[in-house]
Amino acid sequence: MGFDLYTYEDNSRLRSVVHWITDIIVAAAFAWFLVYGFLNQTIINGHSMSPTLEAGDICLVNRLAYDLGTPERFDVVVFEREDTGQQNVKRVVGLPGDKLQIVSGSVYINDQRLEDPRIGVLSLPGLAETPVTLGEEEYFLLGDNGDSSEDSRFINIGNVRLENIIGKVWFRLQPFQNIGLID
Repeated sequence: MGFDLYTYEDNSRLRSVVHWITDIIVAAAFAWFLVYGFLNQTIINGHSMSPTLEAGDICLVNRLAYDLGTPERFDVVVFEREDTGQQNVKRVVGLPGDKLQIVSGSVYINDQRLEDPRIGVLSLPGLAETPVTLGEEEYFLLGDNGDSSEDSRFINIGNVRLENIIGKVWFRLQPFQNIGLID
């Protein structure tokens, strides 16, 4: 009887270890599926989103966000440029149906001045010098560093269609001192 008890203890420990390893493998597989199934990783190029995002920052992009919903004003998004096919990161300022204009460095949406500290003074209004009315599923995107941003104000980007928006930038992975959610 003592021998059976000893064998039972070994089997119990072995079962615990096997269950523990199985749990780790299942959790790792689930995490891998989430990251590679619904998220992208993007590296910020240039200074157009400074100070929110800096060149070299590595961020996670939620690709599923706009399959289930639509971009909201002030979301930071990744989109594919039609002229080059490159991916860029900008902030959503104008939504479908909005009338947008840049006057004396300030953004006006539907004749109301946009009051948001993330959108600075824009010395070059570009296409938005005259009123721009966004069509259905069109968005007007600006960089947070307006004087150093190639964005919807310029003809080579213009209004960005929903189908060109890849996802919402929501989390900065690197540099580690700035890890966290994106405002």
